Amino acid sequence: MNVRITTVIMIAMTMTGYCSNAIAQQDLSSVTIKTHHVAGNIYMLEGRGGNIGVSAGPDGLLMIDDQFAPLSDKIQTALDKLDKGKLKFLLNTHWHGDHTGGNEAFGKQASIIAHTNVRARLVTKQTLFGREVGPSPKQALPVITFDDSLSVHFNDEKIKAVHLPHGHTDGDSVIFFPKSNVVHMGDLMFAGMFPFVDIDHGGNVLGVARNVETIIKMLPKDIKIIPGHGPISTLDDLKAYHAMLLGTVDVVRKQVDAGKSLEDIKAAGLPATWDKWAGGFIKTDGWLEAIYKSLKQPL
Repeated sequence: MNVRITTVIMIAMTMTGYCSNAIAQQDLSSVTIKTHHVAGNIYMLEGRGGNIGVSAGPDGLLMIDDQFAPLSDKIQTALDKLDKGKLKFLLNTHWHGDHTGGNEAFGKQASIIAHTNVRARLVTKQTLFGREVGPSPKQALPVITFDDSLSVHFNDEKIKAVHLPHGHTDGDSVIFFPKSNVVHMGDLMFAGMFPFVDIDHGGNVLGVARNVETIIKMLPKDIKIIPGHGPISTLDDLKAYHAMLLGTVDVVRKQVDAGKSLEDIKAAGLPATWDKWAGGFIKTDGWLEAIYKSLKQPL
C-alpha cells in the first residue's frame, strides 16, 4: 500500500471515529455511494469522505471533489446512473485526500480545476495527522488553477468557484450554482458538528468564521447547501453553524485574555449549549485546541 493511500485511509478512519491502530483493518468495500437530488441539475453523492457535488445536464457531468481512491469505481457507477453523458470537469474544493483521492482516476477523463494552493499542496510532500502524504501523480493534479475566482459555463449555468483565504486550509473554494440555487461549501461547513481546521496548512478558525459570514451575505433565503460533511443544509443551518463558531471562539478568547493555558481551557470545557456539536470526529478538546491555536496565530 503506497503512502498516499495509507494516508487517505487514515483520514477516513479519523473522520469516522476509528482509532489509529485500526487503520490496517479499514475496508472501504462495504461503502455505498448514495445519490441525492439537491435542486435543478445538481446532485450530491454521499459515501465516505467529503460530499461530492455533481452538475448533470445536456453538456455532460461536472463533479466537485471525489472522496477516496478505492471508491472511484463506485463513484463512477453512481455517475453513470445519472445517464447524462461523460464527466468533463472536476473541481477540488481543497487538497485533503478525502476530497481529492479519486483525482488520479477521474483526471484521465476530466479536466481538474482548483485553487493555486491546492496544486501546490498536491505536487509536494505534505504531513497530515502526523502521517506523510507523498506528491500526487501527474494525472491527479489540477491542470487549471485560479487565484481569486473562476467560472465554468456548463449545463446552461454559470458555475462559479470562489477562493476564500485561510479558512479550512489555504486553498478553499466555494462553488456556486446560481441557476439551480445551490452552493457547495467544501469543508468550510461541517453541518451540525465542530469542523476540522487544518492550521498546519494555512487554516484558521477565525478565518472560517469570517468566510462563512461572507458567504451568508451572498446567499438567498431558499438556497440549498452541500456541506463538506453532513446532510444537505439550509441557510438557517449555515447561520446556526456560524453562531457556533462565533460563540465558541468568544468563550475561548475570554479565557486566553485572562491568561488561561490550553490545559486550563480544556479542563473548563464549553457550556452545555455546544454539546450537540461534538458528535463528529472533532470532539470538544480538539475544537478548543483549534480555537486556541488560531487565536495565537491571528489573521
